[in-house]
Amino acid sequence: MSSTAPRYDLLCIGNAIVDVLATVSAETLAEFGAAPGSMTLIDAPTMARIEERIRVEQVAGGGSAANSAVVAARMGTKTAYLGKVAADKAGDEFTADMKAQGIAFPSAPLSGNENIPTARCIVLITPDGQRTMFTYLGACVEFTPEDVVAEVVAESAITYLEGYLFDRPQAQEAFYHAARLAHEAGRKVALTLSDAFCIQRHQAAFRSFVAESVDILFANEGEILALYETEHLDEALKALSGDVALGVVTRGEKGAVVQAGETRHEVPTKPVKVVDTTGAGDAFAAGFLAGYSRKRPLVECATLGNEAAGHVITRLGGRPDAGFSLKV
Repeated sequence: MSSTAPRYDLLCIGNAIVDVLATVSAETLAEFGAAPGSMTLIDAPTMARIEERIRVEQVAGGGSAANSAVVAARMGTKTAYLGKVAADKAGDEFTADMKAQGIAFPSAPLSGNENIPTARCIVLITPDGQRTMFTYLGACVEFTPEDVVAEVVAESAITYLEGYLFDRPQAQEAFYHAARLAHEAGRKVALTLSDAFCIQRHQAAFRSFVAESVDILFANEGEILALYETEHLDEALKALSGDVALGVVTRGEKGAVVQAGETRHEVPTKPVKVVDTTGAGDAFAAGFLAGYSRKRPLVECATLGNEAAGHVITRLGGRPDAGFSLKV
């Protein structure tokens, strides 16, 4: 166990993705056959077909854990990030963007396979503010245990893992490796479940990892119900309390529920005008962990999470604008 103070408050590990955002009608979205609000994995031809039908409005660095890293850094949290990009223009832009945000990004770019580009996520936003994602994973799924930089994990108070990265066996091995390194150094491990469809693909594997390796779990209501295979939130929260020390479930306009052992806190949120829900959960986790890293009370941590999410959903894209000034 490490006796030294952590160099970083938060290390985020996830899919390094360049986001491509566009607003579309519900009818246009229906052409692509995806459920509103879902995330669908696509191949390169499908990516090209979708891009032919939309008018791109914004291109930015993205990926769930990367969004969380940016929000946390903007809140004054000392933050690092690990994720795989290719040695291409998009990868260079992603790297420069993270470093410009004051985030340490020691990951080496993919080498030995020049045919795999940096990942992209096409985010289609309908008039109700809902976002539906089509993701070409590219280089980011080449993340392996060898990409877990041991000294960075050991130097981080909290290692935060993105559920979207959990799809491939080598990434699951990387999660276990990172969790072991963190716990050996006396640090904490947090996980966001990311997507109910992702959980359904790997339900048993997620359950095992949560029970064996996770200290803090983040999920929205649909994700936590999927994880515990129930239609009742109370049943899911009871099961969650047996698996992790701290569980945090977001419920949109209903706020958040914090489950700490037998203690439960319901934390309301303030209504805002929704423009785009991209990154709401990412911002919530960042705000919560920024407060948690400063040893704030759990209700205050959830309030910070709600405020961060509330800011992000009032604008296009998953990251805060230049006026974001939420401090811990």
